[in-house]
Amino acid sequence: MLKSQEVKSGKGQVGRFAGRQVCKWVGLQVAGLQVVVLNWNAGAETVECVRRVAGWERLRPRIIVVDNGSADGSADLIARECPGVHLIRNRRNLGFAGGNNRGIEAALAAGDDPILLLNSDALIAEEDVARLRATLEADETIGFVGPLLFDADRSHLLAAGGRDPSLHHLSHLDAPPCDGPVCTVGYVPGTVLLARAEVFRTVGPLEEGYFFSMEVADLCLRAARRGYRSVVETRARAYHALDMRPSDLRRTLYVYYIIRNRFLLCRRVHPAWWPALYAFWTVYSVAIGLKEYLGGHPETARAVYRGLGDGLRGRFGPAAEPMAGRPKR
Repeated sequence: MLKSQEVKSGKGQVGRFAGRQVCKWVGLQVAGLQVVVLNWNAGAETVECVRRVAGWERLRPRIIVVDNGSADGSADLIARECPGVHLIRNRRNLGFAGGNNRGIEAALAAGDDPILLLNSDALIAEEDVARLRATLEADETIGFVGPLLFDADRSHLLAAGGRDPSLHHLSHLDAPPCDGPVCTVGYVPGTVLLARAEVFRTVGPLEEGYFFSMEVADLCLRAARRGYRSVVETRARAYHALDMRPSDLRRTLYVYYIIRNRFLLCRRVHPAWWPALYAFWTVYSVAIGLKEYLGGHPETARAVYRGLGDGLRGRFGPAAEPMAGRPKR
């Protein structure tokens, strides 16, 4: 679990009322950064995330929280506990892409400051964000920059950037791909991603057809065609609490979206190669589904074959039928 850090006093501080912490801001100043946090039925976790960001002492970002159609009162909790944020309430769950797009639209309407996409279950220190921003500003060819991403125990490297998922089964890099401090990668995971605002104005938003998974890879690969690099800053670190996610989602719905969305990515990113890529990933998916079934995981096998069928038929967006809940990411 990622432990919360109490926000220090100053322009961004935590007040205590009736024995609870409440985020509040006094004369908050925006200093060249906007932070977008997506919430779905995880209000307490999102409040803790906002508290950490509000406690930064040198960076004073504008914080945008997008509630993605939560049904547990999360939006009201966030509004009550963190009145200084710009809160957007979606009427329904628009997925990772759609939810973040609403926050990105609000950030772009406010100006051209860099935009940090930050998962509510991720932790990054202020100095690491400052390092990401300095790297972004130092090279105008950089469109996206991310840190080395570790697990919550800070012992295992989850990703040092990523490579094209339409060409690789395992797209997260398990080591930096270069010896220097800044390495070019295929994409930056959306868990913690700092983006140049002009990239969204030039390339467009996240593709909402994915709903969940591979939409950030799609964006980074599209941006690369326009001359914007994706890089990982190896001197910056962030931590992601993957163990907080329900295991049934990881076995079913996450698998479904990964299998299905790879077909959408093939068509969008490699239009000349998609027939060959479709054939390869079809055979691969059939084999994976059979392996899961024979291994005693029939629910995972069903998710694989549903993803395969919907991917081949071009059925994208949210899953048509419920499968042990939906991801919040």
